Amino acid sequence: MAEIIRMPKMSDTMEEGIISSWLKKVGDKVNSGDILAEVETDKATMELESYDDGILLHIGVKNGESVPVNDIIAIIGEKGENIKEILKEEETKKEETKEEETITIPEINDISKDKRLKASPLAKKIAEEKGINLTNIKGSGDGGRIIKKDIEENTEIISTQNSTNIILPKTIGEESFDEVPISQMRKTISKRLSESKFSSPHFYITMEINMDNCIEGRKKINETSEVKISFNDIIIKATAAALRKHPMINSSYLEDKLRTNHHIHIGVAVAVKDGLLVPIIKFADNKSLSHISLEVKNLANKAKNKNLQPSDWEGNTFTISNLGMFGIDEFTAIINPNDSCILAVGGIKNTPIIKNGEIVPGNLMKVTLSCDHRIVDGASGSAFLQTLKELIEDPIKILV
Repeated sequence: MAEIIRMPKMSDTMEEGIISSWLKKVGDKVNSGDILAEVETDKATMELESYDDGILLHIGVKNGESVPVNDIIAIIGEKGENIKEILKEEETKKEETKEEETITIPEINDISKDKRLKASPLAKKIAEEKGINLTNIKGSGDGGRIIKKDIEENTEIISTQNSTNIILPKTIGEESFDEVPISQMRKTISKRLSESKFSSPHFYITMEINMDNCIEGRKKINETSEVKISFNDIIIKATAAALRKHPMINSSYLEDKLRTNHHIHIGVAVAVKDGLLVPIIKFADNKSLSHISLEVKNLANKAKNKNLQPSDWEGNTFTISNLGMFGIDEFTAIINPNDSCILAVGGIKNTPIIKNGEIVPGNLMKVTLSCDHRIVDGASGSAFLQTLKELIEDPIKILV
């Protein structure tokens, strides 16, 4: 009996996958546990494993093609087995589904069908601004409809009918563009962040943090530490400590219930070629700075090489997005579902500050907390930032 191989759902956000490459070809013998293909999901490239023994009788998707979750991608069975009926039945099911989903849209009367002058709204607007009589212009659009292009190409009419009598030369150019398919990662980023932005009422609060002590503290740590500690590592550790004191910031809105997480899993946004991945530092409040530093570097490398596994990105309770290394002073970030907040971290900027009544050089960093107003209000968000500021400005506290 032939076994159908369907595109599996390899992550909680996956809706379709791309076959990066087939490792087996039609006619090959397949054993349970063999890797059939590599599949690009919205977050990583993963291996598609066979759970059946037999002969690979059919491959329904070429390398580089995308497939919706649960669609047939291959069939495994006995040599010589007839699979035409299986494919025919699958095609019939898909057609029936399409018919059920079809919505009949009533025909809308096209204003261009009446006896009035046929011209697009933009063409009419340009003609009115330039004093052009449209009856003198022949339209090249559908049914003789006058469009913007027709007016621009009739420079003689424009020059003679314009009250200022300005001669407009014809512009010769070539329209061109490049198109590439949208990656699964980019599709998912677009969908999930759009859902977050429009379903979660965002508000933003910004605070300046004096980084003088943090800069000095990091310098001393790195003089003796075998692992180089970054400012981002310190921010992750300080954020975890602040979340422990403000559990409401470490919560999730789940439609009919509010979940307050007792564990602290911090997602760290990592820019990759096709978009953004958010690997997680789990139990960040229980880890040392050197542990966090090594883990961040390892996860960032895995993300850039598309080697992340679901366990690396699932379960965040809070997210940090740091663009300071790109020269960004301040920005706002969209909350990562299902978090209640995300922290946007800007760069450290050398700035004149007032200290003991005198203007002296200082180093300031701006952080902006995006909050889901269904869970977090201004007071609780501000209290969290105040704690975070105290910890970063006196980093010895996060080592206790």
